[in-house]
Amino acid sequence: MVDDVNAHLQPSLDHLKKWNSEQEDDIKRQIALLKVKGAKESAHAGRAMSPEAIQKRRVREEKRAAQAKLLQQAGGEPDSLGAMLAPELLRDDSSSVPVKETPEIKAVSVGHTVAIPASSSSLDWYDANSSSYVTLSRAREAGIWDYPSNLQERAKCGVFRSLWEQGYFMGGGIKFGGDYLVYPGDPLRYHSHFAASVLDSPVSSLRPMEIVARGRLGTATKKAHLLCGWDDEKKHVSYLTIEWAGFG
Repeated sequence: MVDDVNAHLQPSLDHLKKWNSEQEDDIKRQIALLKVKGAKESAHAGRAMSPEAIQKRRVREEKRAAQAKLLQQAGGEPDSLGAMLAPELLRDDSSSVPVKETPEIKAVSVGHTVAIPASSSSLDWYDANSSSYVTLSRAREAGIWDYPSNLQERAKCGVFRSLWEQGYFMGGGIKFGGDYLVYPGDPLRYHSHFAASVLDSPVSSLRPMEIVARGRLGTATKKAHLLCGWDDEKKHVSYLTIEWAGFG
């Protein structure tokens, strides 16, 4: 465990100059790539939207519109269409139509991206050796680890440890209305048997509607609902299951 805040030392002037130089080099590379990409896109757009291509497409569309109009006037008879088509409609007059110049397409200038490395160890002024702790007890003494810090967190940790020591595997139970899903073995081989809810005290009061709701929830998810009461003084867990009669 690393105290990341204290591991970031005050960078020296040389460190900052080196980092700034690397960022400037990266910006130059990005600008060069953008220029190459913009030139390729401009060349492609120039070929695809040349004045000659635009004019030929316009002539073809006019021909199709005229043919459709003549077909409509002829009552939709294909045989009469050939006689009514004017010879000039079948001739490509794109060369005689004046060509309009299209405005020059320019590449749009965009900003560059400054990439910050995800790992702090890549920074020259980062030193984790003096702020690393190999055990939770040492991290707790240093004040960077305080979990569990209250009764609810102690209860969840105590229940997890108790079930784990009995050979059960635990998963997240939020989707099934509990704190944990309790598996009798490897979750890749077994389905969970219980949806466990952690109680801060083994003598916590439960309303009748809570008992009904948890019983119905366990039945609907094909599990027994496990109530886990944590005794903070004795560091002991008591268990109670809720299931409908004849369930399973």
